[in-house]
Parts: sequence; structure tokens; C-alpha cells
Amino acid sequence: MSSRLRFNTSKELFEAFPTAAEDMTAQPSEQPSLDFLRGLLSSRTPEDGVTFCAYLLSRRVAVWWGHQCLTRLPEGLTTQDGALLAAAEEWVRDPEEERRYAALDAGLAAPVKTPGAWIALAAGWSGGSMSPPGTAPVLPPPFLTARAVNAGVLTAIARVPLKQRAAVLSACVSMGIQMTES
Repeated sequence: MSSRLRFNTSKELFEAFPTAAEDMTAQPSEQPSLDFLRGLLSSRTPEDGVTFCAYLLSRRVAVWWGHQCLTRLPEGLTTQDGALLAAAEEWVRDPEEERRYAALDAGLAAPVKTPGAWIALAAGWSGGSMSPPGTAPVLPPPFLTARAVNAGVLTAIARVPLKQRAAVLSACVSMGIQMTES
């Protein structure tokens, strides 16, 4: 079985991405990443599980995970979200620069940063340059994809009725764990 884990322990993740400490209340440990992630779901801030998962997965897999979380919550998405998710999906399926730029442009052009806009931006910030083609390249900071995926998934979950949020959050994190194991 291949693993898509980038970090063996939560401490390794926090060392590679200091921004994770800004985005979460949980503190790093020597605990294996997946055990740490599972523990977050039963913590006082289970939302940290979404955040940790967004950082744990590789950029392309994180974008796909965010896309999949959102497509399972269609009642909270707009037509605009659907188009933005389609742009992100096109990049995931064929990660060419033209598709990455298309997702970035679509996310930036969105008048409101909805869940779909964040996932499109996550794809756009996954590598390459953030500046338009033909201009001096501006590389995105490595944490931007994780932050955008996190924002998209948490914004979508916030639209779910309160009684269902814990189950939806758990399902999203469980799907992220499955993606590390496939």
C-alpha cells in the first residue's frame, strides 16, 4: 500500500508549516500524523482536524479532497461554486499550467469568496506563479494551498445545520485519511 503522507508525525508537519500553528489550537506532538488527526476529531476544536488534513495532504490531493468534501454538501453551494469546483477539478485531473491559471483566475474573479472560490484558489496557488503569464513570476508561499482548502471546507461545513456539523466534519476528515492510504 502506498502512502500519501508527507509527514510521519504532527511535529514534522508543524516544523515544515509554521503557519499551521497559527491556524490551529492543537499543539504538535511526536504522535503519528494519522493518530494525531483522529484525536483532533474528539478534541475541543474538531475543526482542527480539517486544518491538519489540509496541510497533511500534498497540494494536488488536498485540492481534490476539498473538492470532494464540497461536492458532498451541494445544498450549501451556489451555481458559481459549481463552476469554480469544475475549474479546480480540471486542474486536478490534468495539472497543466494553463488549467492552474484558469482555476486561479476564476477564484480571483469570484466576487465573493465562497467555498468553491477557495478551492479554485487552492488549485491556483498550488505551484507555478501567481502573476499573469508573461510577467515576472511570483511564487505562492507553500502554505497558501492548505489555507485555501481549509477555508473552503470549513466555510462549507459552517453552512451545514448545527446538528449535522460534527458528522459532516468527521466524514470529511475520514475521507482525507482514506486519501493518505490509497
